[in-house]
Amino acid sequence: MKQPVGKRFLDVIASLTLLVLLAPLLGLLALWIRLDSPGPALFRQMRLGRKGIPFELYKFRSMVVRGSVDQYREAVVEEAKDSRITRAGRWLRITSLDELPQLWNVLLGDMSLVGPRPLLPEQQAAVPVRLRRRFMVLPGLTGLAQVRGRRSLDWPEQLAADCDYVDAQSLWRDLGILLATLRVVFAAQGVYGGVGSNWRAYLPEEQAHLNEEVRES
Repeated sequence: MKQPVGKRFLDVIASLTLLVLLAPLLGLLALWIRLDSPGPALFRQMRLGRKGIPFELYKFRSMVVRGSVDQYREAVVEEAKDSRITRAGRWLRITSLDELPQLWNVLLGDMSLVGPRPLLPEQQAAVPVRLRRRFMVLPGLTGLAQVRGRRSLDWPEQLAADCDYVDAQSLWRDLGILLATLRVVFAAQGVYGGVGSNWRAYLPEEQAHLNEEVRES
């Protein structure tokens, strides 16, 4: 699927400009994270990009270092008081500043400023075939699901929003989503509370049964 004319140009110019302008802030945030809790400032995680191709996503670390995490068993973060979240991480999540390092992913071409949020490899099995066209475009730093409610949306609603975006892409729509994202971020909407149904509830029965066997072994 072809991306709107000028989309990649906007991604490169905007991400490069923001990385340069925000460099002092990024440095201060990285220092704060290191001083607040043991561990690296950046959190790296494999995510699925366009056509389901994996890439390494960057975020500021907002949780304590816990080693390898089983995504099938990991509890959903529903409030800022979660003991896994660091003091710095609570503020970073509320302000969405933990996502800023993904500007580097945008510059590299792994992501776009706007698109469906990149999924974990484990989440792919919970995406119905009819909705897998969400993988036809680059994942985004923000997207239609984020301005429609973020984590307050149920899993099927998130996927439907992703596909809605894919079906009606345009540069003007991207600009509208970016402006709407600023409103959502400043209002801290959908970060905690009102969490929609989790993706694990939509795994195929065979996959869910296998995961259960792994947990019990």
